[in-house]
Amino acid sequence: MSIGLILGDPRPGVSKGLRLPAGVAGAWAEALREPAKLSTILVADQLDLNQQTLRTLFESEGYRVLTAVHAVQALEMLDRELVDLAVLDMFVPDIGGTECCRRIRGNRRTELIPVLMLSGSPGVEHEIAGLGSGADGFLTRPYHPEVMRTRVRSMLRHKAIVDRLEESETILLAMAQAVEQRDNNTAGHCERLAALGVAMGMAMELPSQHLLALHRGGYLHDIGKIGMPDAVLFKKGPLSEAEWRTMRTHTIKGEEICRPMKCLAPVLPIIRSHHERWDGTGYPDGLSGHGIPLLARVLQFADIYDALTATRSYKVAMTSAEALRVMQEETDRGWHDPELMRLFLRLQHEALREASAKNSEQWQNVEVMQHSLENLRLSLRQV
Repeated sequence: MSIGLILGDPRPGVSKGLRLPAGVAGAWAEALREPAKLSTILVADQLDLNQQTLRTLFESEGYRVLTAVHAVQALEMLDRELVDLAVLDMFVPDIGGTECCRRIRGNRRTELIPVLMLSGSPGVEHEIAGLGSGADGFLTRPYHPEVMRTRVRSMLRHKAIVDRLEESETILLAMAQAVEQRDNNTAGHCERLAALGVAMGMAMELPSQHLLALHRGGYLHDIGKIGMPDAVLFKKGPLSEAEWRTMRTHTIKGEEICRPMKCLAPVLPIIRSHHERWDGTGYPDGLSGHGIPLLARVLQFADIYDALTATRSYKVAMTSAEALRVMQEETDRGWHDPELMRLFLRLQHEALREASAKNSEQWQNVEVMQHSLENLRLSLRQV
């Protein structure tokens, strides 16, 4: 039945159904309309006149304005407030505007907030210092009000785009966890993979951007399973050949889901290729040896180990020693990168020794995983 028949289409010749009283639909739409979000600008300047001038200018544009009289106060406000733009005087008291900007850039919570640096002292050296500290823009007083308005609008538009990208990534991560939560047997799987992958990456002394890719890959590697039928995903017992063909498409589907986000480009090879084998018998592309992307090979070890040591509907959990023995046998058979297998064995032995000292039997139950993730966060702050 069409919507027109249900609600009553007013066009001639269309059957009259339920008619809404005049204005009701508009009232419903109005009730659901969310208030417009005001962009928040933080102004850090010790002079009341400068603060008031900027407050008047920004509030006339419909922005919410916060003020600070010194740099440390501005940093404290950024820690507790959601700010869309920081406007810093270059010579704001205590640590100064340039050091304040460097600290904003060095904090994971605030690094994406655009910064506009202002200076009352002309000279190219000040502009170089301001932009060199990480500021996104620089203006010298006196400035034309329309120049300030235009610059602020441009920076806030860019911030809105960044926010949407962050929201998109958050949604994808939530989708990945939703896939995991569909199956009680895989609870915690993504978090463990992220930790194991990061631990291996750290041992390999990989750059921070690759550690971040491994962390994201731990959560997103199986996101393509969101399109798998429950009859295949949760089947008790072995899959038929047709069901296997369906299951193997999850790597390609996952890559397709994440490809539109440019920030996830380093993760795409992990998603697509984490089921390839060293000898070329894996899927979806039959890649072999060093033709398999390195980060996909790294996360594969974490994925296999976690699958072997976890209880699933079709099997009991192996001990760590049993899992490592199976992985070594598969490596000897030609399935896995032998050099990475040696690294993984060394990491596991170190982790197990620490686990033993903590009276814990299983790798996934020790604090080593959280420690590796915290190391990742610390390393990323230094980029």
